[in-house]
Amino acid sequence: MPDVPDKQVKRLRALIEEAETSLAAAKELLISLVGDDAKVAPVARAEALGKVIEGVFDGQNMVGSDSKVYPVPANYASKSKLVQGDILKLTIAEDGAFLYKQIGPIPRKQVVGTLMFENGHYFVDVNNKKFRVLLASVTYFKAKPGDQVSVNVPEDDTAAEWAALEAAL
Repeated sequence: MPDVPDKQVKRLRALIEEAETSLAAAKELLISLVGDDAKVAPVARAEALGKVIEGVFDGQNMVGSDSKVYPVPANYASKSKLVQGDILKLTIAEDGAFLYKQIGPIPRKQVVGTLMFENGHYFVDVNNKKFRVLLASVTYFKAKPGDQVSVNVPEDDTAAEWAALEAAL
C-alpha cells in the first residue's frame, strides 16, 4: 500500500461524511414530498415532483429553456442575491407551486454605488452606469435614494441592466 499522507486521508473521510449527510437529507426531503412508498418506482417518484425547467435569471424573471418567462418572487431573488445571468432550476409541482433553485451562479463582482429613484424604479449608479435593483432589496435594507450601497453585478457587466443589492453602507 502506498504511503498516503494523513491529511489527505482525513480530507477524504470528511468528504465522504459530507456526501453521506447530503444524501440522507435528500432522501428525507424526497420522502417528505412523495411519501415513503417503497413500491413506487424511482421514475414515478421523480414525476411526482412535477415539471422541471432550467433557465436564466434576467434580473427579475427566469427565461426558461422553452423561451417562456417565469416570474421569480422578488423576496427569493433578493434574499438569494441572484445576479443577472445566474442559472436557475424551476420545479412546477403538481399542485402548481413554483419552486426555484439557483444551480449555476455566474462569476460576479461586488461594487459600490449610489442608490437612485427615477420614474418609479430604483437604480444604483456605479461610475455613471445605472443598474436596476429590486424594490424588495431596497425595502429590506431600508435604503434611501442618495445612500451608498454595495451591489453584486456580473463580472462582465457590459450588457448587465440589473444588480443584486448586497448591503446599504
